[in-house]
Amino acid sequence: MSMRFAYCDRTVEALTSPGHSNLIDIFDEAVSQFAGRVAFSALGQDMTYAELEQQSRSFAAWLRNEGGLQAGDRVAIQLPNLMQYPVAAWGILRAGLILVNTNPLYTERELEHQLNDSGARAIVMLSEFLPKAEKVLPDTPVETLIITNIFDMMEAQPAPDTALTNTLRVVTFPETLHAGGDTPLSSDGADMTDIAVLQYTGGTTGVAKGAMLTHGNFYTYVRQAEAMRADDAGFDPEAIEVLIAPLPIYHIFGFTLYLIGNFSNGGQSILIPDPRNLDGMMDTMKSCRFSGFAAVNTMLVGMLQNPKFDEIDWSHNRGTIVGGAALVPEVAREWSARTGTPLFEGYGLSETTAVVSINTQRNCRLGTVGKAQIGEEVKIVDPDGNELPDGEAGELVVRGGQVMRGYWNRPEATDEAIDDEGFFRTGDIALREPDGFFRIVDRLKDMIIVSGFNVYPNEVENVVYEHPDIVEAAVIGKPDTKSGEAVALYAVSTNPDLTAAALQDFCRQHLTGYKVPKSVTFVDELPKSAVGKILRRALRDQPPAS
Repeated sequence: MSMRFAYCDRTVEALTSPGHSNLIDIFDEAVSQFAGRVAFSALGQDMTYAELEQQSRSFAAWLRNEGGLQAGDRVAIQLPNLMQYPVAAWGILRAGLILVNTNPLYTERELEHQLNDSGARAIVMLSEFLPKAEKVLPDTPVETLIITNIFDMMEAQPAPDTALTNTLRVVTFPETLHAGGDTPLSSDGADMTDIAVLQYTGGTTGVAKGAMLTHGNFYTYVRQAEAMRADDAGFDPEAIEVLIAPLPIYHIFGFTLYLIGNFSNGGQSILIPDPRNLDGMMDTMKSCRFSGFAAVNTMLVGMLQNPKFDEIDWSHNRGTIVGGAALVPEVAREWSARTGTPLFEGYGLSETTAVVSINTQRNCRLGTVGKAQIGEEVKIVDPDGNELPDGEAGELVVRGGQVMRGYWNRPEATDEAIDDEGFFRTGDIALREPDGFFRIVDRLKDMIIVSGFNVYPNEVENVVYEHPDIVEAAVIGKPDTKSGEAVALYAVSTNPDLTAAALQDFCRQHLTGYKVPKSVTFVDELPKSAVGKILRRALRDQPPAS
């Protein structure tokens, strides 16, 4: 046992119930206890716990038998919030494989990097993404493409035509479920320290890294969710939690909340495939009695501005969880006033399996991210690692059962992120109030958060530098009322006729939409230190071009 993770392992062991050895035991227990309940809904279709058990088992059996995959192999998923996601995800985990969550918004460059870095041997992908896959997959380790149509869980659709059949094994998702149902599924007996998910996150170098999240990390989250419910005086343990689920499952926030936490509690998650379609989402909300909702600040803003908002019945909603980006106080006050329900802001990262701290029914304070959760230790430290007293700002560090095992195949990055005692350096500046509430003040890193998604300046700058007319570039975050922050680019160009729009179009070819600079300012030179390092901090005081 590595001493670095000794605290984590002891914490998981202390939280583990008798008879549980991995996350699959939580799955089996939930299926046994709630077999007849609806686990997930999407596009007007329901799937019970028993149906999910059967279908995920069939998929798991196909992966291990027909798919030829072995314990520890990686399987990627690139899907929106459809019924196929929980079936595929739990199937991958039950097969003893490692799930690689993949953002459907990725460009070809981003997808190719993640598949090569993870070494994924198979991928489950929506048929709409085939044009991108045909350009990328031949240059990756992927051997098997499992393709699915949006309507496959209602009625199996024909396999689409693709040139990938010449180089890969291509099979439809319904075909795997049908074939896997007749084959045995053996268990490799994963333990709490085994990797369950590679959750990719950016870094200060702009290179996406896979956070190794273990069975124990997710198990800790389940126990934390149970403690949160116990902290709610109005919570009825016999009531069925019905969550509206617009947060993407491929994001760690949605993955833990819907696929792990609500599922283990016997709840129902109503999946929203396209959360950008607020009209459609709110029509769904108007048609059901939901007890919980989670979102990021930008979604709250959009909903409040939509005329359908006041047609929604919020009387059964016990509260709304907000994460991914800082909550704007004005938005919080308007939300609470118009819904009559509280907002609970939380804080976490991919590396901490989504959670570090969160406000709860009993302990809630606007402007803070709540208190630390069970199974973890949180400190505020100075640059030398010394713990600071309450009220003094410093870097927030955390260790516990939910802290990742490190970055996939990146020991040096792991050493930089996690110290010898197991504390993960979040890179965020925070302070602890005397009664234990944490308040996020700033970020040590230059990371920009756009609508809950991380954007790393170097990644954007590297793309900008590929433009033949650009000689220098710097990217910073600027406050934005809709997205929390917006990407602002400052550039030095050799071509006086180059326009901001043209440079944005260039970026759009290589970057996911939320990473494309919202503003571009051309300057004669960028501020630099004595050794020539570009000073991003000096740019933050300059207004970007409109």
